[in-house]
Amino acid sequence: MADTTATGAPSFPRTALDTKARRDEAAPAGLVRIAPAHQARRPLVPRFVSRMTGAVALLALWWFATSLGWISEDLFPSPRTMGQTLLELFDSGELSEAMTLSLQRVLSGFAIGAFTGIGLAVLSGLFRLGEDLVDAPMQMARTLPWAGLIPLLIIWLGIDEAPKVTLVAFAVTFPLYVNTFAGIRNVDRTLVEAAHTLGLGRAALVFQVILPGALPNLLVGLRYSLGSAWLALVFAETVNAQGGLGYLITHAREVYRVDIILVCLVIYAILGLSADLIVRGLERGLLRWRQNFAGA
Repeated sequence: MADTTATGAPSFPRTALDTKARRDEAAPAGLVRIAPAHQARRPLVPRFVSRMTGAVALLALWWFATSLGWISEDLFPSPRTMGQTLLELFDSGELSEAMTLSLQRVLSGFAIGAFTGIGLAVLSGLFRLGEDLVDAPMQMARTLPWAGLIPLLIIWLGIDEAPKVTLVAFAVTFPLYVNTFAGIRNVDRTLVEAAHTLGLGRAALVFQVILPGALPNLLVGLRYSLGSAWLALVFAETVNAQGGLGYLITHAREVYRVDIILVCLVIYAILGLSADLIVRGLERGLLRWRQNFAGA
């Protein structure tokens, strides 16, 4: 109710300062009013620029070390030599053809491995019978070494594309399976009970409660699986390969071209980093609802 003056006319606060003063007067003595936290200040340097600081510093150190003769160019070529080699491979068409073939193998193997890993994780995570049938064999199979499987895959599948794609799929399956299974089983039981109380059916429970709750773990598994896919491809392409980045590395080893080997390894690293950045973008979009710690 508005205050009245001596003449009986109502008197209202005329400014925001008057309103704040009245609230402060009405507050009990000894209590301090808590103001809402303001948004964090924007950094002076954009985030993507600061992320490149470490890579730029490493590149500068590499440049100085080779320029001053601290590192022999026969063992570790300079960035300038690497750039010239990169242009040479692009001009000849070798690098474009090798990258296209390697990407095809990774995408094919990743698609098969992702379907298998996520499908088996959902089966064993949602049903106890599925866990009894699937989990123990998967836990045993994931400990098998990739390099030890290559001779066996060549005997079973030949020397064409099948063993290479199968090895990539094998490497992708298990990180996705383990993380997705853990995500499903770590969903808060209280949420499941609340969904039952609200009358959600089995399908709605799975797609609206369990799978969204398991999504953070699934994306972690996706990041691991993409890294594992490129590592498996390195093994696959350096054994009986007729093309791809691994074939370039093997051929360069035979002719002692250290610069070509390093260029291919750098390309592997850049492709792996690009895949990781894509998954991080998915995390920012799909997990926008989750308020997590982003670093001090």
